[in-house]
Amino acid sequence: MKRSDFFKLTAAAGLSAKASFAGQEKKMTTTAAGPLPRRPLGKTGEYLSIIGMGGIVVMNEEQAHANQVVREAVEAGVNYFDVAPTYGDAELKLGPALEPFRKKVFLGCKTDKRDRQGAHKELVESLERLRTDFFDLYLLHSIETREDVEEIFGPCGAMETFVRAREQGLVRFLGFSAHSVEAALAAMDNFDFDTVILPINYGCWYKGNFGPQVVEKAVDKQMGILALKAGARALRAEGSKRVRPKCWYEPLLDETEIAGSYRFTLSLPVTAAIPPGDEQLFRLALKMAPTFIPISEKGKAGLESRAESLTPLFKYPAWGA
Repeated sequence: MKRSDFFKLTAAAGLSAKASFAGQEKKMTTTAAGPLPRRPLGKTGEYLSIIGMGGIVVMNEEQAHANQVVREAVEAGVNYFDVAPTYGDAELKLGPALEPFRKKVFLGCKTDKRDRQGAHKELVESLERLRTDFFDLYLLHSIETREDVEEIFGPCGAMETFVRAREQGLVRFLGFSAHSVEAALAAMDNFDFDTVILPINYGCWYKGNFGPQVVEKAVDKQMGILALKAGARALRAEGSKRVRPKCWYEPLLDETEIAGSYRFTLSLPVTAAIPPGDEQLFRLALKMAPTFIPISEKGKAGLESRAESLTPLFKYPAWGA
């Protein structure tokens, strides 16, 4: 994507780039416990901290340490937490750690089950593990293929469980996460979701042409947009070791580069970004967030140039004809 096209998606929604962020800034609040800004989540009426905490941060940790990390995150102003059954023992660790703060936070959970029965079973199990009566947000996890979409929205598909769960008060809002543009657009065509979670970073955006299409449509539908992989640099080279055990990709490690990447992502109409599951990288994002300012033209140009040498995590198009 050319630098001149960076903000065309917000213009398409009747907003200039500057106005898009300014509109969010007017609605920002400051948490009572810390300086972390909050932004509105689409048309839900909820306001989330611009940095969320992914459950992978506490995966495989001792419970006492998990409790400490969650407590410090809440004290810093984090009110958005995200987890899934596929994140090892993260639900089991996050549930007790989050229990004292449950009324203060917005908790999202996911299922990768595509059928009605499987999704219902996993929803019930996740509620129990996380020690809560309801989820603020429940999501279809990582939809990617045509087959995913067809099964989810077909007879006895997972959407039947999602709609029923909302009617029963087990979930408040519905969304999905997607690893292909095609699946995300198809999901939005099939149902009026409240939110979308999508990998949004400069490498995918500029080099992979991945993200603008979904963000534009989500803005048009007034959906909340939550960003994954803002702290990612690129795919790991084949055969290389993970530099951080909880990151399957190559994460950004330099503080200046990390700051620039988050500025890029959060200058878009994004409510919140979820850092990598590595505790140190999560803390770095949290440290930088209170001083966030929109990215400059010079900053965008630098990231666009840097993206040329990267292998992006995701690309568009991903589906064949």
